[in-house]
Amino acid sequence: MSASVSKTYRIGIIGFGHMHVNDILEDFKGVAGVEIVAGADTVPDVSETSAGMWTRAWNIKYARDHFNVPNIYEDYNRMLDEEKLDLVVVNSENAKHAEVAEAAAAHGVNILVEKPMAESLFSALRMYRAVKLAGVKLIVNWPSTWLPTIRKMKELVDAGTIGDVYQFKMRAGHTGPLSTVRIGIDEEAITDADRSRSWWHRAGTGGGALLDYCSYGPCLSRWYLGQQATEAFGMAANLGSPYAQVEDNAIIGVRYPAALALYEGSWTEHDPGVPTGPILYGSEGTLVAHFKSSPMWTWVELHRGHGAKVERIEADPLPEGRSNIAEEVIHHLSTGEPLHPTLEPELNLDAMAILDAAIRSIRSGKVEPVNNSHWCIG
Repeated sequence: MSASVSKTYRIGIIGFGHMHVNDILEDFKGVAGVEIVAGADTVPDVSETSAGMWTRAWNIKYARDHFNVPNIYEDYNRMLDEEKLDLVVVNSENAKHAEVAEAAAAHGVNILVEKPMAESLFSALRMYRAVKLAGVKLIVNWPSTWLPTIRKMKELVDAGTIGDVYQFKMRAGHTGPLSTVRIGIDEEAITDADRSRSWWHRAGTGGGALLDYCSYGPCLSRWYLGQQATEAFGMAANLGSPYAQVEDNAIIGVRYPAALALYEGSWTEHDPGVPTGPILYGSEGTLVAHFKSSPMWTWVELHRGHGAKVERIEADPLPEGRSNIAEEVIHHLSTGEPLHPTLEPELNLDAMAILDAAIRSIRSGKVEPVNNSHWCIG
């Protein structure tokens, strides 16, 4: 059970470009001892032209109307200067994570940033150094952390249920972050011209399907396998989004010392058609989870093969008082107890090193080494 909160935590929002801000604020709204006091967006590289669902303008209005955020600043630096904050929730474009984290750390404010940690390993290292120097917390949220099956799979792996793990596979996808098919609104509400001006679809902002969806794989495989990756190969293509400057499909293959991994990400997927994973293939069996196929979030399939019946293993409920990112963060800040490992910056640096190698591979056309030398930082 979570410890009682003895103080009020003042929360600020920086960045409304990522629609996950709405889910995170919903979680914080339900936690005692939390006050959401202010918000500010980052400045986009080009102005957006739509206020349709899940755009910046829509997210800001939703924060005012639904979460009653009292103060929306035009400049997040001014917000940091004028508001006494305990935590900032960062849901900006990926390429702004580092500058926002450095500014917040300089003000002595703890930071919760939405996945992935940054758009590059270099930016992730900037963030890590800034928080270590300032003595504040940096937490990286992954929606996958809050699925009971994800944690059950780790428990089963550690218990040796499938022996030595030889392969990890994961697929994540939908029809695009501002797809009217996905959102379920009028086809004309957000046009291709509107999408072309969204950070999701622009180069230099950290947009694209690789960072959005392939990124889940490095975080989870690093955690499950307990190994640092050694090399990676990436492929990416824009197959169905002519308005975008970035890829809408990507694949990453990774070599670990004793395993292989495959991550797939797509913005052109109506239905995966197959188990999305994570899937873990071991010397004594296979574990299968369904990443976003409710109600399969609650169990893991164990396959032994050779005619054996598939075993359904129920996942344990998440700990009371620590069942979402808001509860976890406030519990951690209040008690000092460790965060879930997937939220820690150190594991996320390893995940960013894999993504960094994959991006270099896409440019070079070669297998690239995974740079784990960040562990030499002081």
